[in-house]
Amino acid sequence: MTDILFRGGDVVDGTGSDRVRADVLVDDGRITRVAAPGTVADAQTVVDVPRGHVVAPGFIDMHAHSDLGLLTAPGHVPKITQGVTTEVLGQDGLSYAPVSDETLAVIRRQISGWNGNPTDLDITWRSVAEYLDRLDRGITPNAAYLVPQGTLRYLAVGADQRPATAAEVDHMRELVAQGMSEGAVGMSSGLTYTPGMYADTGELRALCEVVAEFGGFYAPHTRSYGKNALGAYREMIELSCETGCALHLTHATMNFGENKGRAGEFLDMVDAAIADGCDITLDTYPYLPGATTLSALLPSWAMSGGPDAALGRLDDPDVRRRITDDVNRYGSDGCHGVTVEWETIQLSGVANADLDRYVGKTVLDIATEEGRAPVDVFFDVLQRDALSTTILQHVGHEENVRAIMVHPHHMGGSDAILVGERPHPRAWGTFPRYLGHYVRDEGLMSLEDCVHHLTGRPSARLGLIDRGLVREGYAADLVVFDPATVRDTATFDHPKQQAVGIAHVLVNGSFAVHDGVPTGTLAGRSLRRTSYGRTS
Repeated sequence: MTDILFRGGDVVDGTGSDRVRADVLVDDGRITRVAAPGTVADAQTVVDVPRGHVVAPGFIDMHAHSDLGLLTAPGHVPKITQGVTTEVLGQDGLSYAPVSDETLAVIRRQISGWNGNPTDLDITWRSVAEYLDRLDRGITPNAAYLVPQGTLRYLAVGADQRPATAAEVDHMRELVAQGMSEGAVGMSSGLTYTPGMYADTGELRALCEVVAEFGGFYAPHTRSYGKNALGAYREMIELSCETGCALHLTHATMNFGENKGRAGEFLDMVDAAIADGCDITLDTYPYLPGATTLSALLPSWAMSGGPDAALGRLDDPDVRRRITDDVNRYGSDGCHGVTVEWETIQLSGVANADLDRYVGKTVLDIATEEGRAPVDVFFDVLQRDALSTTILQHVGHEENVRAIMVHPHHMGGSDAILVGERPHPRAWGTFPRYLGHYVRDEGLMSLEDCVHHLTGRPSARLGLIDRGLVREGYAADLVVFDPATVRDTATFDHPKQQAVGIAHVLVNGSFAVHDGVPTGTLAGRSLRRTSYGRTS
């Protein structure tokens, strides 16, 4: 592979240390020298880095929903142009491995709002190893994978709302062990999504014990980010401390009205557990709204049995009345135990083209325009779009976002859903927004500290032994950016816009972005956990 010299940039190495002006030489996919400016001989390709521009490790997205997107659009422009060189897939307890023919069909439908359901993609894999092999045929960034607990429950228990039997728990433990032995870095859960939400703490404990044996980590979407959010976090923290399984609290936040200004209480709980010896980290995205599917707002009992059963229930007037009470009066567990505020629910993508006119509008907007009750719009869209609708939930609080992102165990995660006409702008802007808005414009943390949050720290959580730092011998996953101009340009009205200020991105020593232009080079690969905590 042709050697590449980045000459004269400010190296921010990913450790949190002060920047140092240096030359960085790359050869055969590795960083071979980091030396004082002018001390490295010319290379075949020389990039003169403008004074003040930064050479940093490539960013690691700790929460990505690109499980199919990496295969259907392997150039991965939204993420690679942000400087993301590694993504963690298999999130929120639902993904595409391991599966059977039967469960694959259900999962493809259930999370079509996250990944689409492309008819031209032949999903031939069934195991974690086979999925990772498929990624290795050609992707732009690197990818690590979490065994999805909800998917395991589909395999072992099915879609019904009931406790797992002892034999079924043993089966899931075997599936976790198999996935971990095949290269997964940990396990995820989606505890407000079916069927993962039907698991009690004892079931999760049994699975986390296996994850701990393999040196992996548990990444739960907790049971609530609204009502009793602190209790939901407490359940996960206690589970981690009891089992010795490392815990990564994904898209950690405190949302909805009752949690305004309460991030400090959550962080005090985390700090107390860490002081007691528990291994806990967390990630966030630097925005206020969340994103999910419209069907996620349904109460858990209404989703029991899977998508077809849920759609069938919506035809029953008595069931509709019961759902209406749950979402409007009592607080649906699908909406984190709070009553749905229809003015905060904005449609971001639909599968049915007849509903395109609704995209970008809130449920309340649609209801007002059409003279209908919001809950009737809710039912209508769910049925006509076969549960595939994606939404934004405008329920966050700036003071909570800021408090959590500066925590010393924090990392960056986009939680980006790439499908839909108007996806959340975090799909195109998360990492530049950290660097531009919160570091440069707001001064919330130093640039060196922020880069550490986005590179070296997540690399350590993933057990990567040779990535996440600008260091000799490490894989050449690098990003070159201008700290004076880097910023996100994606907005809620126009979310599919490339960030500015990022000049070059290397993945495994190959240019994925050169002079701000994506190259389409597919140099990424799967990153598989091998023996007890080492990922390569």
